[in-house]
Amino acid sequence: MHGLVVANTVVAATACSVWDIYGSLQVVTIINTFLPDVLGTVKVLEGDGQVGTLLNVTFPLGTPGVGYMKEKITKVNYKKRVKETQTIEGGFLALGFKRYITQYKIIENNFTSSIIRSTIKYEVDDKLSNLASIVNTKLVETLAETVGKYLTEKKAPP
Repeated sequence: MHGLVVANTVVAATACSVWDIYGSLQVVTIINTFLPDVLGTVKVLEGDGQVGTLLNVTFPLGTPGVGYMKEKITKVNYKKRVKETQTIEGGFLALGFKRYITQYKIIENNFTSSIIRSTIKYEVDDKLSNLASIVNTKLVETLAETVGKYLTEKKAPP
């Protein structure tokens, strides 16, 4: 069984400034600084944020499952402002999923706002299709909102 869930989060920041965060490892700093109790902590195991970079996410205490996941950055397209990661160990794979991919696309909305389109693509054995109900966009939306808030407050006059 293949599945797809998508969230579009409008943020009050330019697509260029949002991509500066998502298109680099700065997104790791945002997660570790503002969202460790929600998303966990991210450690770069290898790489510089480009394709092939390996990340280890340690989930917050009380998160169901194995408590961690390893992700690999599989796509970074600066022109289209698209970044994709694939879980290679732990996380949803430990629950029985065959494939779990998260994609972020930054879309210019107007001169002062953009849309962060977060897409989760997954594959799970038909016998475990009930697991599909646990896939949602809540955490990627929280990240998008946090990035938007960070950029808005960062640019606000003192």
